[in-house]
Amino acid sequence: MTSIKGNVLPSRAEIPAAMKWQLEQLYASDNAWEAEFSAVKEMGARMAKFQGRLAESADTFYQAMVLQDSIREKLARVFTYAKMRKDEDNANSHYQILTDRAQALIVEISSAGSYLTPELLNIPEETLARFFTEEPKLELYRHFIMELVRRKAHTLSANEERIMAMSGEVTGAPQNIFTMINNADLKFPSIKDEDGNEVELTKGRYIQFVESRDRRVRRDAFETLYGTYNRQRNTLATCLMSSVKKDVFTSRARHYATSRAYFLDENNIPEAVYDRLIEAVHDHNPLMHRYVRLRKEALGYDDLHMYDIYTPIIKGVDIKVPFREAKETVAAGLAPLGQDYVKVLREGMEGGWIDVLENQGKTSGAYSWGAYPGPPFVLLNYNESLDNMFTLAHEMGHSLHTWHSFKHQPHVYSGYSIFLAEVASTLNECLLLDHLLKKTTDKAMRLFLLNHYLEQFRGTVFRQTMFAEFEKIVHYKVEAGEALGADALCAVYHDLNVAYYGPDMTVDAHIDLEWARIPHFYTPFYVYQYATGFSAAVALSQQILKEGAPAVKRYINFLSSGESKYPIDVLREAGVDMTSPEPVRMALDVFRTTLEEMENLLER
Repeated sequence: MTSIKGNVLPSRAEIPAAMKWQLEQLYASDNAWEAEFSAVKEMGARMAKFQGRLAESADTFYQAMVLQDSIREKLARVFTYAKMRKDEDNANSHYQILTDRAQALIVEISSAGSYLTPELLNIPEETLARFFTEEPKLELYRHFIMELVRRKAHTLSANEERIMAMSGEVTGAPQNIFTMINNADLKFPSIKDEDGNEVELTKGRYIQFVESRDRRVRRDAFETLYGTYNRQRNTLATCLMSSVKKDVFTSRARHYATSRAYFLDENNIPEAVYDRLIEAVHDHNPLMHRYVRLRKEALGYDDLHMYDIYTPIIKGVDIKVPFREAKETVAAGLAPLGQDYVKVLREGMEGGWIDVLENQGKTSGAYSWGAYPGPPFVLLNYNESLDNMFTLAHEMGHSLHTWHSFKHQPHVYSGYSIFLAEVASTLNECLLLDHLLKKTTDKAMRLFLLNHYLEQFRGTVFRQTMFAEFEKIVHYKVEAGEALGADALCAVYHDLNVAYYGPDMTVDAHIDLEWARIPHFYTPFYVYQYATGFSAAVALSQQILKEGAPAVKRYINFLSSGESKYPIDVLREAGVDMTSPEPVRMALDVFRTTLEEMENLLER
């Protein structure tokens, strides 16, 4: 494993092959990628031949749908491969170029097919009904077509849609610029570790440092990280504000009242779901304040700082989890999901799905991503911590969701909405935690795991809801005509931290700049779904543990549904109604009972 004591991160070439994903399962070589790139380009040219002809006959309409579907499948694979190769080392100019070419091809294809939706929506509904009767194969695309009809009021003319499609490379610039600053250009100074060794700070190592039991190490990592971001504060504020303005422009161009309404409508999610989440969490913020107070008292500090919130508050428990052990523990923890699920899980963990170790230039964090028909892949920056083991379970949850969707759905419905994306991943974490709690008889270990669960709630429900509220405030301010620079963004962020963490937390000035390093802010109105997904996952995991096989069957059906139905309906059939505030309240009640158990154990 890569050691944090190493002075410099290894290069990509120094990472063992067994610790790398096998993207050859997508394309055997870059030459194979080039061949498919050319094929997609040619198919895009053929798409133009259907312009003005969609209403000609049921057969013509069906052939256009098939061609569009095939192009999207291949185009997604072309982009996924190039981007994941770039993510291996963002400084690799060859894959920078391939990614740029793939992005340009997306814009080219989108422009060539931009007439499709407006032209489809101009076909009278009675004609569409007749087409479904005359060509039974069209039934495959019914849900896809009717979803377009649902959003008809927000679809522009063919020429306007073409302009919107052509703007793709420009409107994608803020995120691309942020990604390059954040992953390729920002370099952090070294700090001294617990033993006094000079160690290069990286984003991957940062969490390890702020989990350290040495407060000086935590403080140094915190101040060094944010001090580095602070030197780019105005550039990063411009990036974020350019992204928000892009969101506002797009939503107004499509005749939505707000950018939030536009992005939630993509998955047919009522805005009330977003507001109920924030309201429910605000109602339970006193619980977070109580947890902060418990942490402060348990650590024995007169003042608690933002760099103190990740370190374990239970002494005498030092957990290191080698990657092989993590794989075995995750598989055991997910046994309640059945033998078939665990079999695929093991095949993925041993079959080249995972890129394990951090290296120079590698994209930070973790994700699961794939292109139909598979397999899905997982990017990690594994550092042998308990959190890293939970990250493995989390990302494999995404991957098994993708695997089931790919297996049971045709390409057109093989994805799943962002609203559902965090359910499968978080459910895996819930089951893993239950497994670990049932295994331990040691009081200190139990307290450590309870602390970990409370941290999941803090990080996923409270913190992500705070992020969601930040997004809502910033977008609304821009929509009202306000100009926001770095200072204004920091002021909004500071006030939210005070409200969420309460009077026992010293809200350090450095944390005011946290917005500058959050990649998800460039995927608008995404983060609230971590909190709603966590709430749904808590409910479903409890059903699986209590009911067994019937709940597992509903859950596997959930994983297999893809985009064949609206996400609210898919979750409702699995056993959770997210139009009700109850799942969020129930999750926060679990937070309450976990907090109470920890308080009681600490008093003994």
